[in-house]
Amino acid sequence: MLDQHYLSSTDHDMIADGFISLDCGSPRDSDYTEATTGINYISDAAFIDTGIGKKILPEFQAGTQQQRWYVRSFPEGIRNCYKLNLTKGNKYLIRASFLYGNYDEQDKFPVFDLHIGPNIWESIKIETASSFVLNKEIIHVLSSSYLYFCLVNTGSGTPFISALEMRLLKDTIYKTQSGSLNVFARYDIGPTINWTVRYNEDVYDRIWYPYHGRDEDWTSISTSLKVGTENNYQPPSIIMKSAGTPKNASMPMKFGLDFDNDISLTFYVYLHFAEIQELQADESRQFNISWNEKPWFGPFSPDKLSTTTVFTPSALSGGNYSFSIYKTESSTHPPILNAIEIFTVKELLPQTDQKDVDAITNIKSTYGVKRNWQGDPCGPRAYVWDGVTCSDDSSYPPRIISLNLSSSGLKGEIAPSLSNLTLLEYLLVSQSQSHIDCVVNSSQLIIYFVRNVRDLSNNNLTGTVPDFLSQLPLSILKLDENKLTGFVPDGLLERSEKVGKVETGSNNNVDSFESKNRRFSYSEVQTITKNFERILGKGGFGMVYHGRLDGMEVAVKILSQSSVQGVQQYQAEVKLLMRLYHRNLVTLVGYCDEGDKLALIYEYMAHGNLQEHLADSSTSILSWEGRLRIAVESAQGLEYLHNGCKPPIIHRDVKSTNILLNDKFQAKLSDFGLSKSFAAESHTHVSTVVAGTNGYLDPEYCVSNRLTEKSDVYSFGVVLLEIITSKSAIIRINEREKTHLSQWVDSFLAQGDIRQIVDSRLQGNFNVNSVWKAVEVAMACLSPTANKRPTMNVIVTELNESLATEMCRSNKSDNCSDPNNSINHMVSKNFGNTEPNPRAR
Repeated sequence: MLDQHYLSSTDHDMIADGFISLDCGSPRDSDYTEATTGINYISDAAFIDTGIGKKILPEFQAGTQQQRWYVRSFPEGIRNCYKLNLTKGNKYLIRASFLYGNYDEQDKFPVFDLHIGPNIWESIKIETASSFVLNKEIIHVLSSSYLYFCLVNTGSGTPFISALEMRLLKDTIYKTQSGSLNVFARYDIGPTINWTVRYNEDVYDRIWYPYHGRDEDWTSISTSLKVGTENNYQPPSIIMKSAGTPKNASMPMKFGLDFDNDISLTFYVYLHFAEIQELQADESRQFNISWNEKPWFGPFSPDKLSTTTVFTPSALSGGNYSFSIYKTESSTHPPILNAIEIFTVKELLPQTDQKDVDAITNIKSTYGVKRNWQGDPCGPRAYVWDGVTCSDDSSYPPRIISLNLSSSGLKGEIAPSLSNLTLLEYLLVSQSQSHIDCVVNSSQLIIYFVRNVRDLSNNNLTGTVPDFLSQLPLSILKLDENKLTGFVPDGLLERSEKVGKVETGSNNNVDSFESKNRRFSYSEVQTITKNFERILGKGGFGMVYHGRLDGMEVAVKILSQSSVQGVQQYQAEVKLLMRLYHRNLVTLVGYCDEGDKLALIYEYMAHGNLQEHLADSSTSILSWEGRLRIAVESAQGLEYLHNGCKPPIIHRDVKSTNILLNDKFQAKLSDFGLSKSFAAESHTHVSTVVAGTNGYLDPEYCVSNRLTEKSDVYSFGVVLLEIITSKSAIIRINEREKTHLSQWVDSFLAQGDIRQIVDSRLQGNFNVNSVWKAVEVAMACLSPTANKRPTMNVIVTELNESLATEMCRSNKSDNCSDPNNSINHMVSKNFGNTEPNPRAR
């Protein structure tokens, strides 16, 4: 038997000291001790400078703990944030509580979002004004010494919060391979009491809800004796003193988990056991635990009046799953279960680099910047601070690379804290951008520097240009129209001496000044294409020609005069691609806008479009690994449009002919003429006339005209099935009948026949599990209901896992572990003492 370790008074004080308890909306300096728990609460006023305090109506206060009598409401602003200074690396249970209580006397139940750092955590939906309290909990390890917690108005009512609580946990418990843990369920099984349990019964102030199990199958047993809870997890003794057990001693205890077939979810399970009955010498209680009818843990006998916790250190995959606890043949007593905790994994990106946050916060304070600079500067992507540009997803943590403070009313000298933004590439502090007087080459540094200017009503920076600016990796520096004096530092002069001023004319269609140096005359287009000598292809837009520009191969689209929507789509594509760059989006090299002569110049994609390589007539057959790489890269391009752009962009015409392949078979999305951005006031959908291609169109969008990112997800699901099957989106069965590719695939899935789905030309040269995952992703994308489809970042993750599995088969990867095929199960008996059990498949 493992040694027992009892919680000392010192340990208990440490945990209590690790409590942060904010009564949101209560008056400043109104600290108190909550009567039922003994927890000290303070007003949240010192942690946030927005929102207003309101009190719930008296009829909703009765029987409710005091920290829920007030709310902080946020009628102004899109995102309102708390900032808490904490210790980096600490693990906290974070709980947000919501009790509407008709505080605004409107009887309107809002829906809004919660953010943690640069991440969307949860969507909150209030459904009643009654005493029902909605709690959201997550176990999270801090990646920095501060935490942003934000409430976001999504256009469906005013956000509010009742209480924000943080409980310091030991770093030895609730460990994950990655991500944070959302509390899915925490139950007291077979309780003798019918109310929730929390502090001070629970040293961590976890909330345990009573659960009587399946009434027709389960019954309760209990003891009046104290049950020791001295293992790492320390479930409350009052909970461990009772347990559920089957009414029929020969039957198992069964419980299921239903995650709505969400293949993106992974989860952890913690089962708490203690023997609470007096067993005679000839009696025993021994049982096994199975997961989806497969052996999972056991045989196992709980210790008398002492807690043992059985858990999974490796995450299990989401979906519908069942657990069964059943006695062994030699056991004289049925199985028991005292308590259970279930967590789903929430992958959270780290907060913005702390040095950058400190610098930008100092800039905000120094200049009194009047912008909605709330929460993490770099995320979520749709809420990046106005005027701030951050590094892409390849940089962790995110870094600030661009800062535009033009027309911000800045006064005083250039702030030294700018020097701490060590990755800053672009800095603009000019008074106005209403006119363009320079061509900017992004590889060069341009200084707009005016010593003697008129008095301006906006930015009035004074003093000299500091030398530290020459130490920053700036590509563009705009300091014009300020009151700067003195000399330009030598370092800046050396970097800008080759830059000249170029006069430019007005532009009818494109409002991005950075695009001026990419505008070509029609005669230049003729030269580039050698007078349209070589045709690459023809589309709805017009003819596409091969060309060369400065030694680089390009593809030139010439707008057909007969193209009805051509001019509008031309303008949309130029405006969009001039401000976007991603390795999986086709690069727009330049354009021509000369009267009725319209052309687009793209990077040359040597291997054409994806559909050509999937067709039966293709002379080369893409391998399964090659197909997965194309799927991953295409998904990454879409994920950038959805999450990396502000506002988000919906492609609207995702199909295999719009996925192009370069000379290295790298995939890039093309044809953005139908793309749409969310309006600034809308964060959920765009109402628009249906557009797209038959076979790829989202059925929900077709009916409602409500365009969302999930419309692109549906189209991508069709493309993914094309990649797997090499069949077209619409399949002709005979001369009269056609069917959609998804229906054709579904007919084989019903038979469990995956090999009949895959392109027969691959001749079985693939990992079956890899194919299954790809098919499951595709079918999830094709859900008729948009909110049941995965997001593109989830799709990228899943397809990368599928690719990794396939690479393991071909021995191209050193990391070939599969957590679902080699699940480790561990027992926690006391501090720092765990024992592995045999692996099950």
